[in-house]
Amino acid sequence: MTTDNKTKDYAKALRERRTLARLGAVQALYQMEHSGQGVDATVREFQNYRLGGELEGEAIREADDEFFEDLVRGVIDAQKPIDPLINRNLREGWKLSRLDATARAILRCGGYELVRRADIPAPVVIDEYVEIAKDFFGEGEQEPSFINAVLEACGREARADEFA
Repeated sequence: MTTDNKTKDYAKALRERRTLARLGAVQALYQMEHSGQGVDATVREFQNYRLGGELEGEAIREADDEFFEDLVRGVIDAQKPIDPLINRNLREGWKLSRLDATARAILRCGGYELVRRADIPAPVVIDEYVEIAKDFFGEGEQEPSFINAVLEACGREARADEFA
C-alpha cells in the first residue's frame, strides 16, 4: 500500500469516527433532554457502553471519543449563543423549543460546530448533520431539508466568509 493510499485510508477512518461521534452526540443530547440526566453521567455512559463495541455479535466501528465529548459538552456550555442563532434562522413565528427533540439536538450540534469549531468547514458541518437527519427521519422526509436550510442560514450568519 502506498503512502498516498495510507493517508487517504486514515482520513476516511477519521471522518467515519467523527461521523459516529456526531451521531452519538445527537443521541446523548436527546437522552439528556428526556431523562434529565446530567452531562457527566451521559458522556460517561456513552463512552463506556454506546460508542463502539459490539451489537448482536457485530463489531461497531469506534467513534472519536474526544470529539464526541467536545460536542456534547460544547453544546451544553455554548447553548446561550447557539439557541438564539438557531431561533433567528427559523421561519418567523417558530422557536427551537417547538421543534421535535431530535431536530433540536441535530440543530444544536450543528450550531455548536458552526459557532465554535472553525477548524471544520461549514459545508462539511451542514452535510454531516443533514445525513444524520436522513438517518433519523428518512431520506424522503421534510426534516433533512429543513435541517439543511436552517444550518445553511446559521452558517451564513456565523461564517459569512465561507459563503462569499
